[in-house]
Amino acid sequence: MDFVLMTDSTCDLAPEMVQELALTVIPLIYSIDGQEYYHYVDNHELDIHTYYNKLRAGLFPQTAQISPQEFRKAFESRLRTGKDVLYIAFSSGISGTCSTASMVAKELQAEYPDRRLIVYDSLCASGGEGLLVYHAARLAQAGKTLDDVLAWLDGNRLRLVHWFTVDDLDHLHRGGRISGAAALVGGMLGIKPVLHVDDEGHLVPMEKVRGRRKALERLVDHMTETAIDPAHQTVFLNHADCPEDARFVEEQVRARLGVTDIHTNFIGPLIGAHSGPGTVALFFLGSKR
Repeated sequence: MDFVLMTDSTCDLAPEMVQELALTVIPLIYSIDGQEYYHYVDNHELDIHTYYNKLRAGLFPQTAQISPQEFRKAFESRLRTGKDVLYIAFSSGISGTCSTASMVAKELQAEYPDRRLIVYDSLCASGGEGLLVYHAARLAQAGKTLDDVLAWLDGNRLRLVHWFTVDDLDHLHRGGRISGAAALVGGMLGIKPVLHVDDEGHLVPMEKVRGRRKALERLVDHMTETAIDPAHQTVFLNHADCPEDARFVEEQVRARLGVTDIHTNFIGPLIGAHSGPGTVALFFLGSKR
């Protein structure tokens, strides 16, 4: 690999996959119950089950961007080795992380004129960002150049499809995604929203479904509508501490679409802060978002 591939911890990749893909993952920051934590992919600072139990108990986390100084430290440590850097960033439609990284990259590019430091806006979140990074890393491991990988990203970024459902509307309300009245009425009626990430990288509610099982099935319904050759592609499935629901979706994806290569992992604390425990998210390549 003639360049270093970096991303941030909102990619929600499993530690084993991060190691296998030779990725550098920059941890983002969150706080809960008066304590600040870095979100490392192995969640060693705060166990992920403990985190979601805190949310279930009514605690509400806060999330924070990486400081410019931390970006500089991470980028410069790679540039000093003589390597170019491609950093695939959390969607600019959800966070200012990409903007901060771009500002730092511009400064460092002037200091290291012989190196390339590219900040690439994934316009993706959670396993969507992770799946985009996964494909980029596989291409790099196969010997593709930095320009080859960038060309693939440009051609496929807006075909990286995200479908989410949440179990508790309160977290969407607190994050400003739905009104308080909608959260109250929806909770009383057992309404479960189905959401996706649009072409601008925003998390957008798409439909309302009555009942948890129906909402989970709708994720797979949407996949059947747009997935490109699903039986021969890699699919990511992430969940916020609800493994049985994730297993149900995985079984549906395998049975209905013939998918054989599917990877399941947790939704990390940064994304989980806004979607809440019980979130299930499905990611794949499709004809459109």
